[in-house]
Amino acid sequence: MATSDRQTATLALAHALSAAERGLPVIPLSPTKLPALRSPHHEDPPGSARCRGECGLLGHGVHDATADPAGVRALFAAAPWATGYGIACGRPPHHLIGVDLDTKGETDAVTALRELALRHLFTLPQTVTVLTPSGGRHLWLTGPPEVVVPNSAGRLAPGIDIRGAGGYLVGPGSVTAHGAYRLAEGTAHLHPAPCPQALLTLIAPPPRPHNRAHGARPTRGEGLINFVRAAQEGQRNTRLFWAACRAYENGLGETLALPLIAAATQTGLTQEEAEATLASAARLTGPPTTAPTTDPDDPRTHH
Repeated sequence: MATSDRQTATLALAHALSAAERGLPVIPLSPTKLPALRSPHHEDPPGSARCRGECGLLGHGVHDATADPAGVRALFAAAPWATGYGIACGRPPHHLIGVDLDTKGETDAVTALRELALRHLFTLPQTVTVLTPSGGRHLWLTGPPEVVVPNSAGRLAPGIDIRGAGGYLVGPGSVTAHGAYRLAEGTAHLHPAPCPQALLTLIAPPPRPHNRAHGARPTRGEGLINFVRAAQEGQRNTRLFWAACRAYENGLGETLALPLIAAATQTGLTQEEAEATLASAARLTGPPTTAPTTDPDDPRTHH
């Protein structure tokens, strides 16, 4: 390992230990922002029972996260190539909620969030803010322990993603292939602020759909399938990802996985591309059910 790489790994561990001292559970990340440790079950056949660390081995993504200093050192010792760390959301004592604001291209998620605040009558609190290499930012909020906030992508507005239970945020001080994550000026001394109740209502789990008679076609599911089927070149993968996220968030992921893939392949995506997009949506919005994936035991919900 080169000296610069060793220094980067040492700094990543130091930052992770500092976060752990504040009660934030952490895991080592690779330069791609994915968990640095490979799943010990990557060769298990698809459909196998999903282990979340019960086997006692490392490599279960966010389920490995710990705030115990000895545990953090053990994780980084097993992944000396790690250049950053992820902070698990939804875990006690902070029950962290991450609001990921994208500012790439024409997307201005910061403005969209302010408009949501005006429309729903809540004030955005001063809180820990992390600047991303792409120019975006992560707002750290805390939630009540009795509310399990799911991960979502673009459900509030384009460019606004939510990191909740089962997800993680890239910690400040992490170095990735695209640059470093750093604390915004004036927020290093802050603690994560409580999530405003109106915002919490918007990002809380949607009502579960009523049970339907066996064989009945879900109305909302048909709309998602038609949405994917109508995609033009240049928007096929984006439409499929959006529809898959909505399906998983509403408990229809298992039912709609294959129909969504079929609709996407009709627009020109390959089977492999469609399956990969479904797997990404399943990882982002919560624990996957039977969504097609090549590695069901690799929980890489990240940003």
